[in-house]
Amino acid sequence: MLANHDETRHVLVGQSPRARHVLKMIEKLGRCRWPALLLGETGTGKEVVSRLIHNISPQGPFVTIDCSSMVGPLMESELFGHVKGAFTGAANTKVGLIEVANGGTAFFDEIGELPLDLQAKLLRVLQEKEFRPVGSLTTRRSDFRIIAATNRDLAKEVEKGTFRRDLFFRLNVINIRLAPLRDRKEDIPELLNHFLTRVGGNYTLTAEALEVILSYDWPGNVRELENCVQHMVAINSGPLLHVADLPSNLQNHLHQKKSQYLSAAASAWPAPNEPAAAPSAPESFNPGTPAQIASIIPLMELERRAIMNALDYTKGDRAVAAHLLGIGRTTLYRKLKEYQLAV
Repeated sequence: MLANHDETRHVLVGQSPRARHVLKMIEKLGRCRWPALLLGETGTGKEVVSRLIHNISPQGPFVTIDCSSMVGPLMESELFGHVKGAFTGAANTKVGLIEVANGGTAFFDEIGELPLDLQAKLLRVLQEKEFRPVGSLTTRRSDFRIIAATNRDLAKEVEKGTFRRDLFFRLNVINIRLAPLRDRKEDIPELLNHFLTRVGGNYTLTAEALEVILSYDWPGNVRELENCVQHMVAINSGPLLHVADLPSNLQNHLHQKKSQYLSAAASAWPAPNEPAAAPSAPESFNPGTPAQIASIIPLMELERRAIMNALDYTKGDRAVAAHLLGIGRTTLYRKLKEYQLAV
């Protein structure tokens, strides 16, 4: 899943079972006004899903409220607004985000960051449809559909006492869990094509670069993948994007895998218990001796075994196997075909 400031480009990308399930839930939630709770790691596309839900049957504004960016005493003012003179520096009356969202959808991003006192005030707004700006003696009304998102386990936060149980139940009418990118890697090629199309320029990834990307776990999820594409395009004039164009985190990932495989290969090699004895000179050299002939392994067979061992150590990762063997990816493909090795 991914997002862009242009509303027409808020789309769900991917055909994996997880992506299709989310799309079905979006369609169902978009036809009602029930509260929804979006769960998932940072960068999985929670705001995009919330916008798609709102856009199914758009009513009123879509207002994003980033709870992690609001700090200190100004947080209440941001949410509920304030009247002129409510506190030092309040030179004018300010309308809060809660009031702006009236008639539409309020998306509370990272709602787990909201302090307990504001959780109580938000709950009242959801129940009574009314609130009081900071410094005001009168109440105002705001009726909106709430969609909340968090990367926390709110049920555990409730048990710890850092999140109100009643607010949790109010929000958790319907929830959607967004899978991390590492659990739906089959969507990565389509996501890459989408991002490359967005930047323009007819860029294409080499097979080696794609394999490295597919082997990475993407802790930053779709957001990190988009940043990766932007980085590669920024440092390469194209049209082909190579392994060398990958950002440092993926370069480090590749080198780490290579080191792990080399260490595994070294530890798997049997160390002799004692120095090998020097070979004694034969009384007479007979090139036709069967034992001597059997001890000679053709170079092609040695190469075939080296390729098989490299692929075995890398569990089929051809990009890293080529690095271990000191050859290019194209050369490895040619050798695999030459030796009729299954890949």
